[in-house]
Amino acid sequence: MNKTLTALALVLATATPALADLVVPSLSYRTGPYAPNGIPYADGFADYFTMLNERDGGIGGEIVQVPECETAYNTEKGVECYESTKGSGALVYNPLSTGITYQLIPKVTADGITLYTPGYGRTSAANGKVFANVFNYPANYWDGASIIIKDILGHEGGSLEGKKIALVYHNSAYGKEPIRTLQELAKKDGFELIEIPVDHPGQEQKSQWLQIRRDKPDYVIMYGWGVMNAVAIQEAVNIKYPMDHFYGIWWSGSENDVTPAGEGANGYKSISFHGTGSDYPVYADLKKYVYDAGKAAGDGTNPGNVLYSRGMYAAMIISEAIRTAQAATGHAAVNAAEVRDGFESLDLTEARLTELGLPGFAQPIKATCADHGGPGTAMIFQWDAAAKKWNAASDWISADADVIDPLIAEDSAAFAAENKIAERCN
Repeated sequence: MNKTLTALALVLATATPALADLVVPSLSYRTGPYAPNGIPYADGFADYFTMLNERDGGIGGEIVQVPECETAYNTEKGVECYESTKGSGALVYNPLSTGITYQLIPKVTADGITLYTPGYGRTSAANGKVFANVFNYPANYWDGASIIIKDILGHEGGSLEGKKIALVYHNSAYGKEPIRTLQELAKKDGFELIEIPVDHPGQEQKSQWLQIRRDKPDYVIMYGWGVMNAVAIQEAVNIKYPMDHFYGIWWSGSENDVTPAGEGANGYKSISFHGTGSDYPVYADLKKYVYDAGKAAGDGTNPGNVLYSRGMYAAMIISEAIRTAQAATGHAAVNAAEVRDGFESLDLTEARLTELGLPGFAQPIKATCADHGGPGTAMIFQWDAAAKKWNAASDWISADADVIDPLIAEDSAAFAAENKIAERCN
C-alpha cells in the first residue's frame, strides 16, 4: 500500500464513529503536472460541503464526510483510491478524469454506487437506459463540440462551407472524445476538420503550432488539460493566431490557462456550463462559515475562479441528489442505492438555484430514467486580459441533438451488446 492509501486508511480509521454520516470521497489531484487544475476544483468541492456542515449541520441533519484520495490524474491510482474508499459507505464518486471514469464504470455498476461526471467521462453514459449508475448532466463532451460549432456558425453567417477547423487535443481518452462528433458535424456543415494530437503532459507543442501556421485553419478548438492549455495559448500568441477564433472546451478555459500569456491571451474563448466569479449570494455564507472560520480547503486564492466554481457546482449537484433521496425515502441516512435514485429523480429548478444562493449560475436539470445527460447547454465566455476576468459572450446555447442523440444511441448500444446489458426504462 502506497503512502497516499496508507494515509487515507488512517483517516478513515480515525473517522470510524462518523461512518454513519454521508460519505462522498474526493478523488483529487493536488500533485503532478495537472495539479494547477485539480487544486481549485478540489477546493471548491470541499468548501461547499464544509459550508453545509458548518451552516446546516450537513444535509438533512447528516454530516458529510469528504475524505480526499490523491490520484495525481493517474488512472491506476484512481482505481486504487476507489477500491480503498468504497467500503467506507461511499455514496458517489466524482473523479475528474475521463481515464479513471472509464475504468470505474463497470465497478460502480457492480457495486451499486453512483459515478457523477459533469462535463467529462464517457459521453454515451448520458443514456440512462444502459448506464444505470452513471450521470453526466448538465452537458457532455459531444455537446461541447456542437455548441462551439454553433457559435462559430453564428459568426460565419450560418455557413462553414470551405472553412477549416483544427482540433488540438490531449492525446488521451478525454481528448479523443469529440473527434467522432466533429467528423459528423464536418459532414453536415461542410468544413474540413484537421486533427492535431498533443501527447501528455503537453509541454512541447512546437510542431503542432507550426502545422497550424502552415494549414491556416479558420478556427481552432482545444480539448486540453493542465499545462497543455497554457502552452497552446502561448504558442498561438507566438504565431499570431487570432484569439477570438480560438475556442477551448470547458476544461481549457480557466484563469490558469490564460494568465501566463498576459495580454496576448486577450479575446480567447471558452465554453462553460455554469457561471463564474464570486458575486453569487452563496459566497456570503462561504465567507462566514468557511473562509473566515479558517476551514477553507485551499490557500484562499481560488474562490470565484472557474475551476473552483466547477468543483462547487459538482458538490451542489451531489448534495441536491442526496436531498432528493432523503425526501423520497423519508430518512436522512440514505444509502448508495437510494442516492442513485436521487440522481435519477433530480429536478433542479431555477427557483431552487436561487434558494441555494446561485441564481443564474447554471441551467435547470430534470433527470429521468432514460436521461442522465441533462439539458446539453453551455455559454461562451471570452477572456478580458486587462480586467483579468471572463465575460459572457453568448446566451445559453443548446447542442445539436439531431447529431448528438444518434451518436449516443449508437455508442451506448454497442456498450450494452458488448457487456450483455439489457436496456432499462421500458
